[in-house]
Amino acid sequence: MGDDLNDNVQRPAQRGPVAAVVVDTPLPHLDRVFEYAVPDELSADAVPGARVRVRFAGRDLEGFIVERRETAEHEGRLTAVRKVVSPEPVLTPEIHALCRAVADRYAGTLSDVLRLAVPKRHATAERTLPLLPPGEDIAASATDRAATGEPGSADPLDVPPGPWSAYPAGPAWLRRVAGGQAPAAAWTALPSRSPDEDWPEAIAVAVAAALAGGRGAVVVVPDHRDVDRLDAALVRVLGRGRHVRLTADQGPQARYTAWLKVRRGHVRVAIGTRAAAFAPVHDLGLVAWWDDGDDLLSEPRAPYHHTGVVLALRAEQVSAALLAGGFVRSLRLEAEIEAGRVVPVSADRAVARAAAPRVVVAGEGLDEERDGPAARAHLPSHAWRVAKDALRDGPVLVQVPRRGYQPALSCQDCRAPVRCPRCQGPVAVGSSGAPPRCRWCGLGLGRAGFECQSCGSSRLRATVTGSRRTAEEIGRSLPGHPVHTSGSGQVLATVAAEPALVIATPGAEPVAEGGYAAVLLLDAWASLDLPVLDAPLESLRRWMAAAALVRPGRTVVLAGAPPGVTLPAIEALVRWDPAWLAARELSERRELGLPPAVRMAQLVSSREALEAALSQLDLPPAAQVLGPMPLDAWVHPGAPAGPSAPSPGPHSASPAEADGAEVRRPSWHALLRAPLESTQELTHALAALRSFRSARKEPDSVTVRVDPVDGW
Repeated sequence: MGDDLNDNVQRPAQRGPVAAVVVDTPLPHLDRVFEYAVPDELSADAVPGARVRVRFAGRDLEGFIVERRETAEHEGRLTAVRKVVSPEPVLTPEIHALCRAVADRYAGTLSDVLRLAVPKRHATAERTLPLLPPGEDIAASATDRAATGEPGSADPLDVPPGPWSAYPAGPAWLRRVAGGQAPAAAWTALPSRSPDEDWPEAIAVAVAAALAGGRGAVVVVPDHRDVDRLDAALVRVLGRGRHVRLTADQGPQARYTAWLKVRRGHVRVAIGTRAAAFAPVHDLGLVAWWDDGDDLLSEPRAPYHHTGVVLALRAEQVSAALLAGGFVRSLRLEAEIEAGRVVPVSADRAVARAAAPRVVVAGEGLDEERDGPAARAHLPSHAWRVAKDALRDGPVLVQVPRRGYQPALSCQDCRAPVRCPRCQGPVAVGSSGAPPRCRWCGLGLGRAGFECQSCGSSRLRATVTGSRRTAEEIGRSLPGHPVHTSGSGQVLATVAAEPALVIATPGAEPVAEGGYAAVLLLDAWASLDLPVLDAPLESLRRWMAAAALVRPGRTVVLAGAPPGVTLPAIEALVRWDPAWLAARELSERRELGLPPAVRMAQLVSSREALEAALSQLDLPPAAQVLGPMPLDAWVHPGAPAGPSAPSPGPHSASPAEADGAEVRRPSWHALLRAPLESTQELTHALAALRSFRSARKEPDSVTVRVDPVDGW
């Protein structure tokens, strides 16, 4: 229902005079469809899925028509649709149902999901792209190319297993996909593969199998470099023009054109980053994503959904096959496997061990007896020798956990972390010879003026050595070789096969032509000491992603591990057995009642608002409330108010802006824990809470996150 205005309503449409419209409003209590009258002159363009402009709460807002009705459910007068922005039916019934399911799963609003699922309109793209797709059939044209011997054009009607031959269950899974069935697989990929056997090629073959069954595919990967690799693999397997890519680095016209190609049926394969999960592919037969544990697959905006969950919901709705691949296995996938909803696809242990690199933990055994203290230096003697030998015939990858120079400092005597005396932020050294400076507010701390608050010492030490400092050290210790750095702000996609040192942070490791001659994983303890529940699995994921880039049979050195302790993550790396660690972690989580064995949600706000919200919340009987607990939130002037304001990072403000201007806003949070079978009850209760507080115009908002990444 729209506002009851006294405007002159034109003659109503003869058929379907009522339009059910989803209005673009973020208010939770208005998260429903509203009915509007359709004027006869707009009837032809006001099709379900079209963008329209309507009068709502005294303003003109955009929305989508989701249905045309013969009669209205509202008994009063209906306001007329003001304008059809575009007759293009951009919101298909399938995507509408998916967005509604995602909003319900994460206690969000439909409009929040629609902003991510449907890109902004570009009129030029709509005009220039043909309305109808080419007349040729994708699968048939690929068969014709294969018959003529055109290179890089496999016949999708008889897809050879290719890379899937290394996995006992792989060919059978592939045949089921090609046969139009909906098998769900969690695939543990082998490392150190040649380009024609690596994970992009395997996913491309799976896409070809879906096309062989006359269906389309959606594939999501964490970042644009992965999209580039997958794009090249799909060109080799299917030929050019058989898929589109959807990434944030495309311009508005290019992105909307690619999206329209999918919606209009020009292509049936879409690849890209997070938002590509909503691509309106016709006759969807396969959804796939790579590296389920990568935090880039988690949406940082409301409703904070995970891409893997979105694609699993979509596969269930349309009976599509599902493929979740990676070098490691996330706890969420392990839980799905143990529940029998997903089948593991992995190589035999003997094959996996043969493909895995040789992993050595520096500082153990003879290293310590022979090298003394140098065995546990930042660059241990053993790691130095491995790098020196490997540089004779190829590049060496050095992974460090943090960017910068010395991003974390501690007291030399008591090892207490150094915190800023003004805002309690972390203190770091930005470059050689620079004084320590707070990473939050920019306050400079002279070395001579430092005094440890715990023991009174004035001596500092680096807790973590960043990528720039590591590049300096290794460049001096191994002279005569070029040094490349890859990290935030400057990420390399590839490096040549010539000898070189490549210093990279996790997730920014470039692919070397022919593979790396060796890989060094430095500061292992800094990775394991991450302040998150998933630290062991996240460390293993980072290490394996880097180690998988080494040449077959070459050495990977793990340095910086705690002495005399064998940790499960390190053991899983040495054994190259990520499934063992995932099963172990999940078993412990079940005993402790931690996710993903239970469903968790996080509420964040001021203490008063949070206590009021908890009193208004109608939780399911089996749910528990943990808290409220204080959660420090530091924000700079000009930053958005409220608990959703971002935590200040190293570039939040300049020192001049920060002088005397740091403001502390106390925030509190509460955790809600419920059995998995109560997920729907919990999310419905949270959605009702948001709607109730929105309708009452409560002054302090409460941020709701279901399955928070770092909320426990």
